[in-house]
Amino acid sequence: MKWTLLVAISLTLGACAKAEEGELSPETAKAVMDAFQAEDFDKVIELTPEIGSDSKWTRVRGTALQRRGEQRFFDGQIAESIADFDAFIALYPDQDPHHWQRGLCYYYAEEYEKGKAQFERHQTVNTQDVENAVWHFLCAVRAPGGNLEAAKQELIPIERDSRIPMKEVHDLFGGRGSVEAVLEAAGPDADGVLSDSERNHLCYAHLYLGLYFEAMGDAAKSAEHIKLAAFEYPMEHYMGKTAQVHAKRRGLTRP
Repeated sequence: MKWTLLVAISLTLGACAKAEEGELSPETAKAVMDAFQAEDFDKVIELTPEIGSDSKWTRVRGTALQRRGEQRFFDGQIAESIADFDAFIALYPDQDPHHWQRGLCYYYAEEYEKGKAQFERHQTVNTQDVENAVWHFLCAVRAPGGNLEAAKQELIPIERDSRIPMKEVHDLFGGRGSVEAVLEAAGPDADGVLSDSERNHLCYAHLYLGLYFEAMGDAAKSAEHIKLAAFEYPMEHYMGKTAQVHAKRRGLTRP
């Protein structure tokens, strides 16, 4: 999905190098920043409890919660990831609609109604993202009272996502497209050399084909495509790692 979160609360270490009087001792402030630079987010969170919302250290703590939540998700620790994202949003409530990462967690936690609502809120701040529409569909199918036909009818309309192969993915989930069209759009050039961008297109294509077949109840075809996304065309961005998380959660291994 498009990266929309944490831009507004990005952290510069230099701006936080000196603690304000009365917040953290110089020793604790140094320990916090050393831990942050070492990406020891457990330590950062431990050393920055209950700091005022207007504190520079709240930005440090919030960033640590977000990044630990992401890493816990990649490690398959879904409940723990949700707890970190909840704590982050408690610090920054205005970030709730931006937080599609928590929506992914809700899907894997089988909290489909919460996931559906999260993606509906995300739609208000990110209106042209096919991936948001698809994850909303996936949660809608499995939420109480949900089914495939209703989810197709309620598929969020997207008209301006130009990423390959997102138009074809959207058409597929809406019942207007085909698996073949997704693969053709993502397919590499005829030169036989797989570029990074072509690998990325194939990773996305097979991830969303795997999710499509999971929604259709076809576990075998879903596994086939998820293994391609996770192992044959792996990518190290968030959705590439999501394919790997999906494989792990479904007990799929490298061929």
